[in-house]
Amino acid sequence: MEPESDPDRREGTSPTRHCRVDESAFAHVPRAPEIPVYAVMIACSKDPSPVKLNLGMGVYRTEDGRPLLLNVVKKAEELLFSDPFANKEYLPITGLAEFRELSAKLIFGTDSPAIKENRVTTVQCLSGSGSLRIAADFLAKYYYQVNVGLCLRTYRYYDPVTKGLDFQGILEDLASAPSGAIVLLHACAHNPTGVDPTVEQWEDIRQIIRSKGLLPFFDCAYQGFVSGSLEDDARAVRKFVADGGECLVVQSYSKNMGLYGERVGALSVVCKTADVATRIESQLKLLIRPMYSNPPIHGAAIAAAILKDRNLFNEWTLELETMTKRLIHMREQLFDALHERGTPGDWTHILKHVGLFTFSGLKEEQIAFMTREFHIYMSSDGRINMAGLSTNTVPHLANAIHAAVTQIP
Repeated sequence: MEPESDPDRREGTSPTRHCRVDESAFAHVPRAPEIPVYAVMIACSKDPSPVKLNLGMGVYRTEDGRPLLLNVVKKAEELLFSDPFANKEYLPITGLAEFRELSAKLIFGTDSPAIKENRVTTVQCLSGSGSLRIAADFLAKYYYQVNVGLCLRTYRYYDPVTKGLDFQGILEDLASAPSGAIVLLHACAHNPTGVDPTVEQWEDIRQIIRSKGLLPFFDCAYQGFVSGSLEDDARAVRKFVADGGECLVVQSYSKNMGLYGERVGALSVVCKTADVATRIESQLKLLIRPMYSNPPIHGAAIAAAILKDRNLFNEWTLELETMTKRLIHMREQLFDALHERGTPGDWTHILKHVGLFTFSGLKEEQIAFMTREFHIYMSSDGRINMAGLSTNTVPHLANAIHAAVTQIP
């Protein structure tokens, strides 16, 4: 393809037409800043200190700081490898049919009326972020409230004073949102704050969203990581589906199955009628086809093997419970360590927060101090990955926090 010639363009601004023979056609490309979370990981990897601690990554770690490959995932892979009919051919554009069906049942419930009435269309996508992208492209093109693209606005959620939920702020901002606005919600284990609404608060949120004619769009990356129960962690989503209204739900299996590198995810659209669901699926195919044609097979096959086999599924739930209990245990240990040191401030929010993360409440300069003096790496907003801790490293973090808040109040 040739770049179009634009006579009105200022001379020298088109490097494809004006660069020297010995100069790159892309010499004008500016260097982008590092993505913050990856910049933290890179900085940590370059630190030679034996006591360095990486609390910035958004992944689960074992007590000894290693990545976790679930036993149930190993068993599922063994089953796949021993299947004489297994193959590596292309999947359909919408992905592995079995995986799609089982994913919808996992989040909506096996007895969901929406599924039984064929009002749900589910497509396999590239984990959570890829699912969000496909959903956003679809909404930008077909949502009735959108003319050109999507305009991003924020609503209040986290209260830095209480280090909890700004529930009143949420209600007020939703009440003032224009009718038909799309509301992005975390189904459970809110990232980055670790703060979730209560069951009663979710009901109030649901009522105001429905009364205002807003469209709920759920990002569900941590089902099972709050309570250890897949059913309990799906309650918020199921509330919105049970009322008969429409919504979108994105799922990721990176955290709860440890399939980070497999990029396993799904996008579901719950519709008013089965006819609308089939039409939406037809358009999702047209969005996926030119972007990546079809999703990868291996990770989805692993997830499907676990979801469909009762024994594997039960073993998975037990491993999820173990991971969740470890996260809770790390919260308790860190709180106790700060309490023992008499660290200034109220640290009970560490116990109240849920899931993989907690918003520590530490200031950016305090975090910089902890990195410089204690080799602790974390997001500048104060987010701590609780899975990055262990019984052996909790005292080191507690010492760092104590020093930071006493020396840099």
